[in-house]
Amino acid sequence: MIEHIRVDEAIFELRPDFAVLVMTAHGMKNGPTDERARDWLAEASTQAVQTEKIDAWKDAYRAFGAKPQRTRPSVDALTRRLPLPEINRIVDAYNSVSVTHALPIGGEDLDRYSGPARLVRAIGDEASEEALGTPEPGEVIWRDDLGVTCRRWNWRQGARTRLTEETVNGLFLLERLEPMTMEELKVAGEELTELLVGLSPGVRITSRVISAGN
Repeated sequence: MIEHIRVDEAIFELRPDFAVLVMTAHGMKNGPTDERARDWLAEASTQAVQTEKIDAWKDAYRAFGAKPQRTRPSVDALTRRLPLPEINRIVDAYNSVSVTHALPIGGEDLDRYSGPARLVRAIGDEASEEALGTPEPGEVIWRDDLGVTCRRWNWRQGARTRLTEETVNGLFLLERLEPMTMEELKVAGEELTELLVGLSPGVRITSRVISAGN
């Protein structure tokens, strides 16, 4: 599965510095927010907002015609909700890593996908949930064989593939633009892995980086 996830060349034409660390986690055990997760959220909420990294995402949104003041990149929206909200243990884990590194992270239920995830520029006729709305031509979207899974790069994900307390097999998308370094992207992935293993000691994690020319 992970080897079939792809980023269309049109995305790299838009932002040559884009890279995504793709992680799959099989055998997770999720549940309601607990004290461990509250500690992660509290610690992340004390981090200084990394404006330069968030501004890079705003520029990326403008490049495909979105207005980041109205539809904010996910990490921008998160940092405006501090202290971080409690969702469930696994979502809390990746939200805490996201805010700590000013790095958009998507968490998805792998078993609810039809075909591999891919990041593309929309044609404008893709199937999409009513709550998400129809993507505009040229908009950056994550999708699978059934349609849109996340609109405007990382603005809003659909309910169909959302990670819930019942999720056993997950997909995580850690999305990087400069000035974040590739080394920091790696570190963020290691931190998320550590949290996931702490929650589910038997979890099996695989990962790969997709970047321009790779």
